[in-house]
Amino acid sequence: MPDPIAEWHAEHRKFAQLLSLLERELDVFHLGEHPNYELMNDIVSYLHQFADQVHHPREDVAFARLVGRDPDIELLINRLKQEHRVITIAGDELLKYLDEASSDVLIPRAELEAAAATFLVYYRNHLNVEERKIMPLAARHLSKEDWAAVSAAVANRPDPLFGENVDVRFEELRRQIDREAAVSLRG
Repeated sequence: MPDPIAEWHAEHRKFAQLLSLLERELDVFHLGEHPNYELMNDIVSYLHQFADQVHHPREDVAFARLVGRDPDIELLINRLKQEHRVITIAGDELLKYLDEASSDVLIPRAELEAAAATFLVYYRNHLNVEERKIMPLAARHLSKEDWAAVSAAVANRPDPLFGENVDVRFEELRRQIDREAAVSLRG
């Protein structure tokens, strides 16, 4: 069985990489230039499709099992579960603005920027809290049986962006990620 903490951490690193790419495109928007709206849309859509539908439901099972082992963390876990819902709602709002912007619908810049900031701040903080506080507890307290339950929480679905077979919709995003990785290796 692969190390579930290592997999959890690897997914978080990928999500953080996508958030950084999204933020760079938002910087272009903020400067009054034309960002790649399609790329931005793909990032948020992927996070909805994979993180909201696969990653977060598995986390919710891990969270419940952790509370069973350490009831003192219930308040923190409840906050993280609420953040899953907030991130989904913030992502929906951001997608709406990105769809409008890419369709040349005039929208107030401040509204798109506020939606993006909400999404980015919540997501980054959420990942940080899970990495610093929850993962060490999960590594200490969750058993193989717990991790089997976490794994079984969602039907096994391939990752449509980082998996072996990239979904057609995410091919350009994957190429962009690969280009950035190649530049990082050379730099």
